[in-house]
Amino acid sequence: MHRVITAGFLFYLGFGHMNDAAEFALVFPRVIGGCAGFLLLLGLWTPICGTSIAVAEVWIALALSDHSGVPILLAASGATLAMIGPGAWSVDARLFGRKHFEIQQR
Repeated sequence: MHRVITAGFLFYLGFGHMNDAAEFALVFPRVIGGCAGFLLLLGLWTPICGTSIAVAEVWIALALSDHSGVPILLAASGATLAMIGPGAWSVDARLFGRKHFEIQQR
């Protein structure tokens, strides 16, 4: 569910605000975030997409001086998804398998 919500926000922010002339300098990082959000929704290249989301959203947060709450939240969400990896119902899990770590009892 975390992946779907993050991807939805990124897709909306990436392609929904392309006509805003006041924030034209932010079109490139938002399109990167929107495309990475779409791939994240599919579950394809999850670590790469999560990292690119985090970088693009930090870029947007630094460019915006007053409205940086949502980009910081999306950057943290992208970094989290990059670290936890693909879900069970993702293309990455089908292509590369899903890794499980077993903790040994002492």
